[in-house]
Amino acid sequence: MVRRTDTRQRMLDSAADLFHSQGYHATGLNQLVSAGGAPKGSLYFHFPGGKEQLAAEALTVSAARLHDLLRELLGKGGIEAVINALGEALEASDFRRGCPIATVAVDAATESEPIRSACAEGYGSWLDVFEEHLVALGFSASEAKRAGTIALTSIEGALMLAKVGRDLGPLRTVGEHLAALFGKES
Repeated sequence: MVRRTDTRQRMLDSAADLFHSQGYHATGLNQLVSAGGAPKGSLYFHFPGGKEQLAAEALTVSAARLHDLLRELLGKGGIEAVINALGEALEASDFRRGCPIATVAVDAATESEPIRSACAEGYGSWLDVFEEHLVALGFSASEAKRAGTIALTSIEGALMLAKVGRDLGPLRTVGEHLAALFGKES
C-alpha cells in the first residue's frame, strides 16, 4: 500500500526520470502528475513553485545519484569503470538517456535561474568527485582541477555524440584518452 508521505518522493523520482529522457519542455504537467501516481492537486501542494521547482529538485536528486555513483566507480575501478557504466546505461536505454541533467540544461537553463543553478551545482559536484580522485592519484590540486574539467567535459560531449550517433565509439575513445591522462589507476 502506498503511503501519502511517499507522494512527494514518487513525484521527484518520476520527474527525474521523465526530465532525463525527454527534457523540460517535452514533459507536461499532466504527465508528471500521472507518472508520480499523484492526484492533480499534489503538484502544487508539494511544489508550490510548480513545474520549475519540481524540475530543479529532480535535477538535484539526479545529480546526487550520479555523484555517488561516480565516487563509487572511480574508487573501485577508476575511469574505465565510469565509462563502462555510462555506456551500459546509455545502451540499455536505447540511446535515450545520456547525462541525467544535460537534456534539461540545454532545454531550460537559460530560461530559469533555479534550473540553471541546479544544473551548475550538479556539474560542480561531479567535478569535485573527479578532482578528489585525481588528487588521490597524486595530481596537485591545480592539475586535478584542470584534468577533472577535461574529464567531465569530455565525457559530457562523448555522451552526446554517442547518443545522437547511437554508437558508444565516442565514449570509448574518450575513456581511452582519459585513462592515459589519469595514468595507471590502481
